[in-house]
Amino acid sequence: MTTPAVIFDLDGTLVDSEPNYYEAMRRLLAAHGVHDYTWGYHARYVGISTKETLESLREEYKLSPPVEELLDSKNRLYLELARACTEVFPEMKVFAESLHAAGHPLAVASGSSRETIEAVLAATGLDALIGTVVSAEEVERGKPEPDVFLEAARRLGADPADCVVVEDAPPGAAAAQRAGMRCIAIPYLPEHADDPAFAPVGLVFAGGQREFDARVAYDWIIRG
Repeated sequence: MTTPAVIFDLDGTLVDSEPNYYEAMRRLLAAHGVHDYTWGYHARYVGISTKETLESLREEYKLSPPVEELLDSKNRLYLELARACTEVFPEMKVFAESLHAAGHPLAVASGSSRETIEAVLAATGLDALIGTVVSAEEVERGKPEPDVFLEAARRLGADPADCVVVEDAPPGAAAAQRAGMRCIAIPYLPEHADDPAFAPVGLVFAGGQREFDARVAYDWIIRG
């Protein structure tokens, strides 16, 4: 029997990084004269790659710097915040430790830059458990397209049908479905729990991280 590979989203799934992402984006936009970027507005972009988010915001706010320049500035601001404080969801760490101990191939596939992913994993100690990393910047299309998950499977040497994705956002759940992978969903935002993208998902913890149970999730993976 094939040992399923498990591919984690990073932000909002393994770590509670969204507050840092929001603050980094708020500071970036404020530096360009935009002072009305609220948490509620930021929630629209949860699960979307940073580059795609900036492309949208650049157009909306008529920002003059090119996207790559904005992305570099945003990443610098975020890394400063992330290295100072990034919280790992405790039950999710238990889950990753259990999978690692049982020999499941593990990867992170995220919309963040590779530098950011590696910095967060190192700062939280998760790099000792997860050695394979794929950034949306390394593939043609970000979530909800399946490219980042398919690339993670390729690097793990796993068939997509033998992979399980762990996600917090609707675009990631949709990407997992398009990749032909099973999915565990832990909605980061309560209002996303009823999103249609989660309807086909095999296991949904509708209450988010406060409801997530590592043992239940592990048993579901093993049962296939």
